[in-house]
Amino acid sequence: MQIDSVKEPIIAIRVSQYPTDNLNEFLLLGRSNVGKSSFINTLIERKNFARTSSKPGKTQTLNFYLVNDNFYLVDVPGYGYASVAKETQKKFGLMIEDYLKTRKNLSHVFLLVDYRHKPTEDDILMYNFLKYYNLNITIVATKYDKVTKNGRVKQDKLIKNTFNLKEEDSFIPWSTITKKGRNEVLDIINSYLNK
Repeated sequence: MQIDSVKEPIIAIRVSQYPTDNLNEFLLLGRSNVGKSSFINTLIERKNFARTSSKPGKTQTLNFYLVNDNFYLVDVPGYGYASVAKETQKKFGLMIEDYLKTRKNLSHVFLLVDYRHKPTEDDILMYNFLKYYNLNITIVATKYDKVTKNGRVKQDKLIKNTFNLKEEDSFIPWSTITKKGRNEVLDIINSYLNK
């Protein structure tokens, strides 16, 4: 898939502000600092389109990026960051839950986890939460290039076992540096657009 155009995101904090054109939407979820902005920039091949920040917890709204006038990438606030006030975290949680419950055109969820570490309790809670809603999920393991070749078999196993992934469950190692995983993610998106 060729990415020809990406529009500045539509920013929403409530259902009434969501886009109304019923295009397919692909949700990006993950802990603060897992690399969601870098993931978006690599996917759409734009350098600083989604603003990356060294300070976790930067995204505080739902951001709908319209790609190729054909589908949306939906970036939401990261979870599990301690310095974001409890009240704000709760607000984020409700905002994401509202989206998950009401969005009929949500096609697929990409749950980003850090390949270097064992998935956290928050990651597992989020995964089970998505499963509860019967959503199609792909685990995307970011920062793949930061693990040595020898360590990768161990990390693959650790992540798959922690989530209790089955053979048919979708798991994609991802690198912003080598673009590993980019084609697989685009193929998943494409499969929905061609239905």
